[in-house]
Amino acid sequence: MKSLFARIMLASTVLMLALMLALGVFLEQSHRLGRDKVQQSLHRELSAHMAHINPMLSRGVTSDSALKEAFHDFMLLGPSFEIYTLSQSGQVLAFDAAPGKVVTPQVDLSPIQRFLRGDALPITGTDPRSEKLQKIFSVSELKDPGGQLTGYLYVIIGGEIYDSWHALLTNDIQSRGLGAGMLLAIGFVMALFLLLAKVLSAPLKRLSRDLDQLRQAGQGQATLPGHYGGGAEIDSLATNINALLGTLSAQHQKLASQQAARQQFLLHLSHDLKTPLTSLLGYLETYLITAEKQRDIGWLEAGMRSGEKLKSQLGELLELAALENGQIRVNSRLTPLKPILDELEQCFAPKARQKQIRLNIAKPGELQLHTDPQLLGRVLSNLLDNALRYTPRGGEISISIQSGEQITLSVRDTGPGMGAEQQAAWQTPADGELPQLGVGLSIVRQLTGLLGMKLMPISRPRAGCEFRIELPV
Repeated sequence: MKSLFARIMLASTVLMLALMLALGVFLEQSHRLGRDKVQQSLHRELSAHMAHINPMLSRGVTSDSALKEAFHDFMLLGPSFEIYTLSQSGQVLAFDAAPGKVVTPQVDLSPIQRFLRGDALPITGTDPRSEKLQKIFSVSELKDPGGQLTGYLYVIIGGEIYDSWHALLTNDIQSRGLGAGMLLAIGFVMALFLLLAKVLSAPLKRLSRDLDQLRQAGQGQATLPGHYGGGAEIDSLATNINALLGTLSAQHQKLASQQAARQQFLLHLSHDLKTPLTSLLGYLETYLITAEKQRDIGWLEAGMRSGEKLKSQLGELLELAALENGQIRVNSRLTPLKPILDELEQCFAPKARQKQIRLNIAKPGELQLHTDPQLLGRVLSNLLDNALRYTPRGGEISISIQSGEQITLSVRDTGPGMGAEQQAAWQTPADGELPQLGVGLSIVRQLTGLLGMKLMPISRPRAGCEFRIELPV
């Protein structure tokens, strides 16, 4: 039952059988209603004629043993009639039946009054031989010679014997009708199934064929062709598949682009790490192969500096990995800006003097920010370190502050400026080809985003580079 067509066939079969059953019940009720109306209409005056031709009934006698003989004579009309005399209150007084046959000694007078008024037929009333059944009847009033109502002559049309024979015949007819109806229903369902299979399978087969071709084509084809017909559901399915394929294709291209950028980043990183490592090993090897008296302690100091540079680059790489994995959390608090800038000046002033670069850091006074001081210090430290790396001897690096409704920190140098590759990489989203910016600038960009700051680079070819940081007050 996992097949779509099998489910459609089962549902159609159940639905058709239910409709056939409902139709049979409806036709049976309609047939019974029509039959009762005809029977009651034909025998409407039967009770009045019986009362007229019988001397005792015509005088209004309702309870007498002699009535049973009259009832027996009336039964010559046929076994489908049951005759009773009723009191004025509807109590059964006399009848011709075996003891215990009458189980309802009281007849409801409401249907009798409706019949005597001439209401529309059929009208059903109480069957004294049943506690639940209602049957059609004929009834007439019984009056004494003075015209006083003494009771009713009540004739059930279609009695117990008639019902038993009718039920036997009806069951036989229903059995044959049910068999014919089931054969008709099964034939209809099979025809409906074949029609649905023809209508639905054609577009589904085309869709399946196109999906197979798409799978075999790989990335050469990214969408399904055209309109399939067969209903809005199949068209909607094809549209959704195309949308999904488009999304997968875009994600594949993005992953391929990121993979290419990461490979490029690893190439740059291997070069950056290889340079201080080669220098370190070179100084150590020179120190070891040189005679002890000719060894220069400066070689060890140069190797030490190369080792420190290598350590710094590895630290930056680990920090970038922590940022990308979301392992760094912001701890914002009200922070004075002066201690951060003073620490930067103490750290970078000796390096600037060694390279003969002027370092000018503005005095912030009592200016305070709501930020994470360690992460902000890391941003400014990376920008200063990057500026010192590219600013030539005799150049200048400055940190300026503009305060007002918006506080802006600017780190400006007189180096060569950002290359075209770095400027293009800066325009990509933060999760794009970020490694092309270099580890230091990648860390700066992610940290400023984490702190809710806006970072804008302004590059002037051969005239320096400026990084503006808009800080939240």
